[in-house]
Amino acid sequence: MGVVVTDAEVTLADVLSLRLAIDEPLKDGTELVLRHRTTGDERDVLLGTPGARAREATLAVSLAPLELSAGRWDAYLRRDGKRVRLRSVDPGFSLDHLDAYALCRRTLAYRSYRTRNGYLALKISEAEPVAEVRAIWFREGRFEVMGLLAYTGLDDDDCRHEAVLTLDRRHTSARVSATATVQGVRFHAAVSLVDVLAADPEEDAAPAGSAGSGTWEPALQVEGVATPMKLGARLDDVDGKRRRLHYPSATVDGVPIRPCYTSDDELRIEVGG
Repeated sequence: MGVVVTDAEVTLADVLSLRLAIDEPLKDGTELVLRHRTTGDERDVLLGTPGARAREATLAVSLAPLELSAGRWDAYLRRDGKRVRLRSVDPGFSLDHLDAYALCRRTLAYRSYRTRNGYLALKISEAEPVAEVRAIWFREGRFEVMGLLAYTGLDDDDCRHEAVLTLDRRHTSARVSATATVQGVRFHAAVSLVDVLAADPEEDAAPAGSAGSGTWEPALQVEGVATPMKLGARLDDVDGKRRRLHYPSATVDGVPIRPCYTSDDELRIEVGG
């Protein structure tokens, strides 16, 4: 089967929309097979005869009824018992589309993409509300962050929502909080780095210069969203941000402070060496 995906997109209604370049019309009985890369679990969809021209076909497959689990799924075409992996020339990436997709409240997020070897695949992730980070900087003794609220169901309008940014130190009860600005689904917040250093409940017993040392976990509490949202960065095509993305550090009272990401692309603030 000479088939290549020239355009791939998961629509806002979670429908996998494909445009194919083909040598001949897809015959009755052709199936699209999705295979979970880790578990080997498979789902198949009977395509039949789309009635397309000999060199082009369009397909639309609703993903929700397939009950796909989180993870990465590779795409194949199967006909007459023979299965071939589905090649793709479409990188399947658009920041504008990902932003629009993330405005809806969802439980699962579906994304089509091209693998490094040039094949079509799906990435499926849990889609709890999250504060998507778009910019981070240190200035005037503050840590500042701005971004987009994803999967909350809030409207992208001019409506303002009360919000608070919190930083919690892992393994202790220390917390720093500051009022955040949220307009529609856009947020901006700033926290004093001096307050972070002074917030360690054990600072009196700590060596000089180590107050507040440790890892701090930021979260955003927003009016109209039931639970605090973690800060992270997932609406892009950069995997493994902890290794690939590095921010400049700041030094306050001799203590280094820097933002970083976990293996799950969640934002952390590391204080001390």
